[in-house]
Amino acid sequence: MDSTSDIAIGQVVKSRAGRDKGRIFLVLGVVDDQYVLVVDGDLRKLDNPKLKKVKHLIIYNTVLPEFKLKLDSKIKINNAYVRKLLEPFNKSF
Repeated sequence: MDSTSDIAIGQVVKSRAGRDKGRIFLVLGVVDDQYVLVVDGDLRKLDNPKLKKVKHLIIYNTVLPEFKLKLDSKIKINNAYVRKLLEPFNKSF
């Protein structure tokens, strides 16, 4: 599970290590095959994403295409939008 092909922008991930252990994040960007940038709109805002090692993440099969679409289209997204997208996941995981 080390290759970046497993992880996409807009993918729902959960931290399994560090101070943010157990938190649900959205992948904002893929840095390389070991690191990704994650946000949750709360602790990790869009203007200050967290650089996280892929091996410290539990990767869910859920990708939120609307998040990637908005990023690609340069549509302004805010932290409240990220929190709203992650809300169902914070309840179910």
